[in-house]
Order: sequence, then structure tokens, then C-alpha cells
Amino acid sequence: MGLYIETRIRTGIDLLWERTRDPRLHVCWDLRFTEIRPLPRLLSEPERFTYRTRLVGPLEVSGTGVSAGERDRPDGTRTSALRFASDHPLSPIAEGRGFWRYIPDGDGVRFLTGYDYRPHRGRIGRAADRLLFRPLMGWATAWSFDRLRLWCERGLAPEAALRRAAAEAALRGAAALAALLAAPPLAAVAVCAAAALLPPLPSTPAARRCLRRPPRGRTAAPPPLLERLDTP
Repeated sequence: MGLYIETRIRTGIDLLWERTRDPRLHVCWDLRFTEIRPLPRLLSEPERFTYRTRLVGPLEVSGTGVSAGERDRPDGTRTSALRFASDHPLSPIAEGRGFWRYIPDGDGVRFLTGYDYRPHRGRIGRAADRLLFRPLMGWATAWSFDRLRLWCERGLAPEAALRRAAAEAALRGAAALAALLAAPPLAAVAVCAAAALLPPLPSTPAARRCLRRPPRGRTAAPPPLLERLDTP
């Protein structure tokens, strides 16, 4: 899988399963989606849905997806698999697939994802994806995972976490700008470096808290469940 994100969340696996598998709760913490709407289906069929993601102002993209989950695995872990596609003219993604794994770990759960996708618009789309969109997607996924962690561990509502992140970013930016305008050069450089490099507050979501590659000795192979899903 092209992108890998992992975090450890001190919570029960049932709560984590609910907040990631329920579409209404999923969109609360995941920056990548504005709306996920389930479609009618038979109980024996995988879950099908449409999704919508707001870009800037009124601009948004939409697509379709299919997912399935394994809640009662013999080893105590759980798995969720997903395939998605979009023919929207503004969507940088043509189709993709991915999975979530829930691995009990002491008083918490190792929650990880692996996913990849095919960009739209041929060679130009692949270049734009490699330089801009894929790094942005990796950051957004990791930031969202940390927002989910704060929700589960501290009870910090996702909306409040977003406000705190915006306020802290604004404060850091204002400090850097003030230093550039009024402080001596060396002091301005020090303030700007501190604004960029100091760790975020414990209650502020941060992508840097997540792993971006599998720990040594572990693999991130897609689960067999993913192969049983058709592209929507």
C-alpha cells in the first residue's frame, strides 16, 4: 500500500470501531470527508455509500465506495476494507482501495491504515499527485487519526479540536510575523524556528504524532477481505 498511518489509542476497541465504522461519526473526525451517505443494500451484501468532500468554498468532489468489516476475528483483531472511485471532474483520485486494522494492545488499540489510489489525468495527474496531493493526503490522514485519538482518550469533541488547532496555528503565525517585522534578524529567525518546530499542545491534533511507515519487523499487507470487494 502506498500510504501508511498508525497511531495507538487508549480506548476500548468497541468505541473505536463505532467511531470509525459509523458514517455519521466517521465524518466528524476525518478531514478527507464532508459527508458519507449509506446506500440501500441487502444484509448479505457489502456496505455501499456515496461520499462528498468540500475543497474550497462551494467547490466539492463526490464519489462512491464499498466497504466491509470483520469484527470477530480469531486473533482478537478487527479489519475494515474499502474500495472507492470518483468520476467527478475536480477529483484528483480516479479509484483507490485501503484498509483499517484494529489491534488490541494492552490498555489500548493500535489503529492503522494502508491505502493507495490511481490519480486522474494521466502523466500530469501523476506528477501533481507525487509532488502535492499524496503528501497532503498522508498529512490529512495522520492529523485526522490524532484528532480521533483525542476524541476517544480525552473526550475532546472533533469540532473543538479543530478550533484549537486553528487557534494555535494562528498564534504561531502571528508570533513569527511580529518577529519578522520588529525583532533583530537573529531573534526573528529563532522565533520563526520555534513557531515551526515546537511540539503542539497536548490537546491540539498533530500529524507528527502518528507513524508513517510500519514499525521494523511488521508488515502492512492488505487483508484478504479487500480482494473480495468489487470496485464501485
